[in-house]
Amino acid sequence: MTNIEIRGVWLTTTDSKVLRSQQRIAEAMDFLAETGFNVVFPVVWGRGATLYPSQVMRQTFDIEIEPLSAGRDPLAEIVAQAHRFNLKVIPWFEYGFASSYKMNGGALLAKKPEWAARDCHGNLLEKNGFEWLNSLNPEVQNFMLNLILEVVQNYDVDGIQGDDRLPALPCEGGYDRTTVEHYRQQFGKNPPQNSKDPQWLKWRADILTEFLARVYQSVKAVNPNLLISMTPNLPDWGYQEYLQDSRTWLERGLVDMFHPQIYRRDFLSYKNELNKILNEQLFGRRLPKLAPGILMKIGSYCMSPEHLLQVIKYNRACGIPGEIFFFYEGLRENNNALAKLLRKGPYAQSATFPSLADLNQPSTTQIAADSLLQRGLRIFRNIF
Repeated sequence: MTNIEIRGVWLTTTDSKVLRSQQRIAEAMDFLAETGFNVVFPVVWGRGATLYPSQVMRQTFDIEIEPLSAGRDPLAEIVAQAHRFNLKVIPWFEYGFASSYKMNGGALLAKKPEWAARDCHGNLLEKNGFEWLNSLNPEVQNFMLNLILEVVQNYDVDGIQGDDRLPALPCEGGYDRTTVEHYRQQFGKNPPQNSKDPQWLKWRADILTEFLARVYQSVKAVNPNLLISMTPNLPDWGYQEYLQDSRTWLERGLVDMFHPQIYRRDFLSYKNELNKILNEQLFGRRLPKLAPGILMKIGSYCMSPEHLLQVIKYNRACGIPGEIFFFYEGLRENNNALAKLLRKGPYAQSATFPSLADLNQPSTTQIAADSLLQRGLRIFRNIF
């Protein structure tokens, strides 16, 4: 019997040339299909530009496509090549509501300075090097929704993916004049200077949740079978730091696939973060949706073969039907070592990508989260 699993990988333009030519894309899809993957998440929005010819971007910013892809349509090439192998394609809006990285807002805010997010001092909102659009601004939200709808209306894709920047806003933001006035009208006072004031956190997070609800409803209106895939920060940290209320997203049924970024560089740290999630009944009852984001490579780091096998074994022991790896180039390191390991081991048997009905089923085992953890702990003892 064929397994039903999510076996995914992110395709980036950072530290990777896979999207830079149709030939490289074709070779990558051959390689991923042979390795046992069944879904790819290619970046289509980053650094203030799209990786497809965008009329929304042309009309709004006079930037039709990111410069290195001029004259091509990388998204169309990915769809054509991936579907040869029945690989699902879920475009990834990587930059989300970020405007630029260490470029003072870049071309987007140069053209639309009124779209800038502001901190409590009135400065352009910056966090970890990224400068931000104001994701609480209805015009900015409409722009992002129009980008998403442009993709699902014009390409034969299988869904869309948001991440740690979509929907999101650093908790230090929300102090622009429009948002401050909106808050004052509702509460009769200015927002607190403490950016982590509980009421202020929740009020802004709720606005982003309502935006995700609009995305969900609008995409499903185009095609109800399209998947809404989200890969946010870990629940508590994501809420406190980036206003990502992923618990509410799941409770309201706004997410079809949920991939929290458990980006840890050793197995014990990964296990501990996953256990925190599974200890909550909210997540334990939605295991078919859950396929954690796993850090395979970043910079000079590449996960060890032992770590890879431990993570997948623990996932399955906990009833988790899949994972997504960041990112493709990790599979090609050391003469394709990790890809060979997957092909001979956990991914040796082919796996069917879950249907929407599969994803929206309650956990088939109906086992409480604590029981799932006990199963995982038994496997963990065997690993060591």
